[in-house]
Amino acid sequence: MKAGWLALIVWTAVGCHANAASTAPADAEPTDVISTDAPETTGEVSSATDWNRVVTAPEDWAAAQARGFCTYRAGDLPAETQGKSHPMGKDIPIDHFVIVMHENRSFDHFFWKLREHGHPDAEVAPADYTNPDANGQRHAPFHDKQLCFIDTAHSWNQTHTEWNLGKMDGFVMANDKSETLPAGASPSLNDGTRSLAYYEPEDIPFMYWAADEFAIADHYHCSLLTSTSPNRMFLYAANSFGSIHNEIPAIGTAMTLFDELSARGVAWKVYAAGAPPEAMFLTMYTNFIDHFTTMDQFFADAASGELPAVAFVEGKDDDQVGFDPANNDEHPPGVMQVGQAVLAAVTQAVMAAPTWKSSALFITYDEHGGLWDHVPPPPACPPDATPLRTQPGDVAYGLDRLGVRVPFLAISPFAKKGYVGHHIYDHTSIVRFVQARFTLPALSGRDANAEAPWDLFDFGKPRADLPIVPNVPVNQAVLDACLKLLGP
Repeated sequence: MKAGWLALIVWTAVGCHANAASTAPADAEPTDVISTDAPETTGEVSSATDWNRVVTAPEDWAAAQARGFCTYRAGDLPAETQGKSHPMGKDIPIDHFVIVMHENRSFDHFFWKLREHGHPDAEVAPADYTNPDANGQRHAPFHDKQLCFIDTAHSWNQTHTEWNLGKMDGFVMANDKSETLPAGASPSLNDGTRSLAYYEPEDIPFMYWAADEFAIADHYHCSLLTSTSPNRMFLYAANSFGSIHNEIPAIGTAMTLFDELSARGVAWKVYAAGAPPEAMFLTMYTNFIDHFTTMDQFFADAASGELPAVAFVEGKDDDQVGFDPANNDEHPPGVMQVGQAVLAAVTQAVMAAPTWKSSALFITYDEHGGLWDHVPPPPACPPDATPLRTQPGDVAYGLDRLGVRVPFLAISPFAKKGYVGHHIYDHTSIVRFVQARFTLPALSGRDANAEAPWDLFDFGKPRADLPIVPNVPVNQAVLDACLKLLGP
């Protein structure tokens, strides 16, 4: 993701009107009576006054079957789509969600050694996984001991090349000579094999600690086979509104999750180290500018017990200025130690906060960033019928398939210790979980048919201990060495 355009958005988004959505009490609960006034299929959610309608929750198997057939639609409440065994509203003992989305890392890239680390049921690539180059030579994953590499390819077309109709073997070819190098840089830096880098547990101790102490999902995918902005749109609005490239979305009058939370009267904030990516929604950003604040305020709010019900924590991506190994959101060429140290600090703050006993911290990555993974993304429910905003030469696919797998961590007193979940999730699974807690309707066909990550939690057995968050040292020598890679 190139962050420079976000700063321009922040400075140019002016003259927008206040949000006019009606409000409904945050504590309103659905009942077990069938509703007869379900909204029409319009691509937009119904007004907040309809969010308290009475419903009957289906059996779990019936809900799962309906989701598999993309039966549910924008406006459907979580109680109508998740299955009757799952709690809803205040029966979910989580009052504080902290959501962190870092940049451009894939599951196998981070967790290929998870089975050897004591999680034998984790879905990781087989030992003989390889990718061919343009000459047909096969290449295997390698341990990245430098801890940095130049950016990898993750546009719409490049990601579909990497997917290769489900073969998941196009990473080397998509990344070969994919970047423009500055004068003096070694051409070897642009070799496609850099996409096959992986890390050992000692390289990323925070991630493996989280897998040991809390719960992760090994079939959590980003929302579509493309780059940062469209995938982030799915976290913020369960829709990219036809966007498949990094651009300002054509959202029209559609609601985002932030609009829903405000309409329901649920407190939320975005804590950002730089220009917040949420600013891509121009009207939403200007309407709710008072909800955006700094990372320093996040740590202060956590310490004082004043975190809102929903908090988004955003790193700073400075890759628009060139090769910067000090990016703190892990976007290559950032040395991931820097971003991992941020994740450790945020986790420590959440666990030390007075609100910890009713908190859930979700950590994930917006997309794979062009880095390897062996699991073919499954089909997905399209958010709506909006045509794609294509550019000349774009390959002809739709928004009916998930993207490449990315890491997903659930850190909470209610998260199952050392658990690896195997259900299929994407960014809208987070959206659906938040909607389930605060009785908010689906924003699109995607979150309407998404399963919330129920299996990662045991709400009846909260843990009382506080595991020690590992220290993630940032080695200045590593940073200096990475800076020298591109020459003078």
